[in-house]
Amino acid sequence: MANIHVKNVEELRIMRESGRLLASVFDYLDEFVQVGISTMAINHLAERYIIDELDARPASKGQYGYQYVLNSSINNVVCHGVPSNNQKLKSGDIINIDITLERGGFIADSSKMYLVGNVNPLAKRLVDKTYEAMWKGIKSVKPGATLGDVGHAIQSYAEKNGYSVVREYCGHGIGREMHEEPQVLHYGQLGKGLVLQAGMVFTIEPMINQGKAKVKLKKDGWTVVTSDKRLSAQWEHTVAVTSTGYEVLTLRADECVE
Repeated sequence: MANIHVKNVEELRIMRESGRLLASVFDYLDEFVQVGISTMAINHLAERYIIDELDARPASKGQYGYQYVLNSSINNVVCHGVPSNNQKLKSGDIINIDITLERGGFIADSSKMYLVGNVNPLAKRLVDKTYEAMWKGIKSVKPGATLGDVGHAIQSYAEKNGYSVVREYCGHGIGREMHEEPQVLHYGQLGKGLVLQAGMVFTIEPMINQGKAKVKLKKDGWTVVTSDKRLSAQWEHTVAVTSTGYEVLTLRADECVE
C-alpha cells in the first residue's frame, strides 16, 4: 500500500471534473468518427477541443515520447495504434479511440469503441461483449473486494462468450500521474490480490480478442496487434472506489449505470 495514493475528497472532486470533461470529448467526436475520416484528423479534432473548448491538457501528448493526443486502434490492433493521415476509416471497421485529459493537476483516461459503417455481426458482438466484460469488472469494485475479483469477473465473462483476454497490458492506478500503482489485471482469481479501499482510483480497460490472446508489437514500437490477425476490442473507464461501491468518473452522456 505504501506507493498507492488514496485520493482525498478534494482530489476526487478534481478527478471527477477531469473525467466529466474527458467524457465530453467522446460526445464531441461521435459525429466525426465515420467512413472516410483519417485517424490523424480525429486526433487533431480531439486536441483542438481539449485545449480550446475545455481549457485542459491532452495528457498523452509528450508522455513517453508519444507525439499524439490519442491512440486509434483499428480491427486487429489491440492497443496503442498511432494516428496517421494515410489511415482512413472504412465501412466495416471497428476502432478504439483512447484519450487522456488533465485538468487541475489530475488525469482521466478512457476509451470507446466505434462501429464504422456496416459492421458484420461477429465484429459487433465482440465489441458489445467487451463492453459488458468491462462493466462486469467495474461492478465488482467495492471496499473489501480484491483486484483478483475484478479480473476474474472480466475473464470469466469473456471466456464464457468464446473470447480471450490479453494479458500483456492492463489497467492502472491514475491521479497526478497517468500510470500509478496498482496494476489492474483483466484476469485473476477471486479473493486474490490487492484489497480495495475507498479513495483508490484506477482504470479498468480490458482488451478482448476474437481469437487467441497472443499479441505482438509492430516495428513502430507502439502498435500492438493480435498474432492471429483476428479482431480485438477494448473499452476503458476511470473508476473510483467509494465507501459503498464504485463511481465511474468518465461516464459518458450515452451511458447509464444499472
